[in-house]
Amino acid sequence: MDFRKGEILLVDKPLEWTSFDVVNKIRWNLRKKYNLKKFKVGHAGTLDPLATGLLIICTGKKTKEITELIEDDKTYTGTFLLGKTTPSHDLETAYNQDFPIGHINAAMIHETAQGFVGEQTQVPPIFSAKKINGKRAYDLARQGKEVGLKENEITIHSFTIEAIRFPEVDFKITCSKGTYIRSIANDFGAKLESGATLIKLRRESSGRFSVDDALSVEKWVEIIQSIEVVGAD
Repeated sequence: MDFRKGEILLVDKPLEWTSFDVVNKIRWNLRKKYNLKKFKVGHAGTLDPLATGLLIICTGKKTKEITELIEDDKTYTGTFLLGKTTPSHDLETAYNQDFPIGHINAAMIHETAQGFVGEQTQVPPIFSAKKINGKRAYDLARQGKEVGLKENEITIHSFTIEAIRFPEVDFKITCSKGTYIRSIANDFGAKLESGATLIKLRRESSGRFSVDDALSVEKWVEIIQSIEVVGAD
């Protein structure tokens, strides 16, 4: 592999790592291996720290393809917890509200999921990487400041309920770029006249790439360390 010329790395992002953590780990090892002060490395689509799964990393000249790769549809699997919500819509923040779930049945859950399929607008969660006047929304939210985010146009191509274990619901969603599954969780709970929190999320695929072909961060570091570098500066 020629990381300096350009490679696409499929990484299975571990839990609690940020996407930038993965990029920095790969970049640091590449700089060390090639003995370079700078090395182009970037990712094609952010994954939240509490999400796992496919993270596409591009190196060298392949970083020019990032914009195109970000446009690809993504598929996610995960779990909603019914009856509770958090400010971040996931487990980054503590539960702040409880809702009744006794009126919810399996038929309602399946019907509600199908109601999400199609083109729509979505408000990103305030605990997101969206920028407001040059500042990340999550930084403002953590400071207790008011965060106003504009709606995004998104498309949900499919929304399948994989299993129901009240109060937990397993799902599989294929969607367009820019879709926040955390916001879907929050909206899902509201449509059930209850609440819901995203408690597990995994990116299964992005465009033509699958997590089945991805390697761990540690494995990619081993590969980088094992290559022979010719003509390094």
